[in-house]
Amino acid sequence: MIKQLFLAATLACTFTFTANAATVLTAAQQTATITAHNKWRTAVAVPALKWSATLANTAQAWADNLKTTQACKPVHSKAAGLGENLFWASAMMYSDGTSKVQAVTPAQATDAWGNESKDYTYSTNTCTAGKVCGHYTQLVWKATTEVGCGKAVCADNTQIWVCNYTPAGNYVGQKPY
Repeated sequence: MIKQLFLAATLACTFTFTANAATVLTAAQQTATITAHNKWRTAVAVPALKWSATLANTAQAWADNLKTTQACKPVHSKAAGLGENLFWASAMMYSDGTSKVQAVTPAQATDAWGNESKDYTYSTNTCTAGKVCGHYTQLVWKATTEVGCGKAVCADNTQIWVCNYTPAGNYVGQKPY
C-alpha cells in the first residue's frame, strides 16, 4: 500500500538568499516548469512567463532553508515584492514502514496550483467558500513576467517546491487577468 499527500500554498513576498548552483533545477526541469506554467497562462490568454535564474536561486535558497530549519514544512518566506507558490509532497510510504521520495514532476507541482481554477470565479474575482485559489491566480497573474523555482528533499523523503514570481500578483481587489 502506498500513501501520497500533496499540499500547495501561496503568498506574495520578496527576499534574497544565495543558493548553491549545484542544487537548482536541471535545464530539463526548468523547461518543464515554464511549459507547465505557460499552459495555464495560455488558457486565459495572458503572456508567457520567462525563466529567471535570479528567482530560481532565491526559490532554491528558500527550499534549502525549509529543509534545514523546518524539515520541509511549507512556510512562506514572507518577503516583500515577489509572488511565491509552495508545493509539498509526502514520501511514498510502504506497509513495511519503508519510504522513498515521490517522483514529482514540475508539471505535477504546477498543475496542483492550476487546478484551483475550478474553484475560482472570474466575474466576481472570488474563490469557492472553504477553497483556496491564490496559487492559481498567482500562476496566471497577467502582469507577472518571470518565474524561478527550486526544490529540496528532506531526510524523511518529503519534498518542498518553491516558485517565485515577479512582478508579484494577488493584489486584493484586482483580477488576475
